[in-house]
Amino acid sequence: MLNMKLSRRQALLGMASAAVLPTPALAAWPDRPVTILHGFAAGGNADVVARIIGEALGRRLNQSFVVEPKPGAGGTIAAGLIARANPDGYTVGILPGGHAVSAAIYKKLPFNPVDDFSTIGLISDFPFVLVTHSGHAAKNLKQMLEQGEKSELTYGSPGNGTGQHMAAELLISQTGIKMRHVPYKGGSAAIVDLLAGRLDMVMDTPTVTIEHVKAKTLTGIGVTGARRFFALPEVPTIAEQGVNGYETSSWLGLAAPAGLPQDILTKLNADLRAVLNDPDTAEKLRKIGGNPNPTSSADFRKLMSGDIAKWQRVVEQRNIPRI
Repeated sequence: MLNMKLSRRQALLGMASAAVLPTPALAAWPDRPVTILHGFAAGGNADVVARIIGEALGRRLNQSFVVEPKPGAGGTIAAGLIARANPDGYTVGILPGGHAVSAAIYKKLPFNPVDDFSTIGLISDFPFVLVTHSGHAAKNLKQMLEQGEKSELTYGSPGNGTGQHMAAELLISQTGIKMRHVPYKGGSAAIVDLLAGRLDMVMDTPTVTIEHVKAKTLTGIGVTGARRFFALPEVPTIAEQGVNGYETSSWLGLAAPAGLPQDILTKLNADLRAVLNDPDTAEKLRKIGGNPNPTSSADFRKLMSGDIAKWQRVVEQRNIPRI
């Protein structure tokens, strides 16, 4: 009888001890370097953001975060690698707003754009800027829309199926103006032609447009976000100029393969929020045109799903060819 009582007491003590121990996944993570994948060239916006976040998380977690660019196919190569990685917390990746565009543009992807990912949290967002050259007759959105009602205008973007392309097509679908898309291989070539007066407009990121607007070689017609952009406060939003309900921003978020253990997901989200709220990290992101925007995992997932649905509607309304 005494032995039975001792055995029962030992079992209860063992259960109590197990209850206060951390789960195995979280207790061990991260005990080796974590890889951050992204789908764009080294030195580009996504690469710089990945390195800023990787460095900050590394300091916080006392572990290396190694950035690996995997450019190609509009970021879908990297997204596929993230989706197929082992969901153990040692492979994460940067998903851009273009991830939602790819889901709407591509007929078939080697992954499910939502279900094959664990959304950790949003990192930053930024609007696009609609600009024209300084000699153009249109100096604001109202004048541009009036011209676009009478005759066809041309606008340039970094290429078919980019977020910039889709943001302009969303504007066309909401206003009915006539604008013809001229795709380029990258934003800088479109800006060269705009400065030379060979285009009417260009839709692109603040990193491409902001210095020209500040130098007054280009005129800022409008920003696409819900509010004015902190680095271009003098340029009004498209919505406040009369296109009610128009709003789109691109974004960068941190994700992992589907099936990431919940304890690691919760910790990564909390750590990501912490580094984004750090003034030093936030300032580094603002310097490259990003607005730090920490969110929950669920809110990032909701944003991504909502953007996919929005771009699918635009593709259908504007008869944009799918790839």
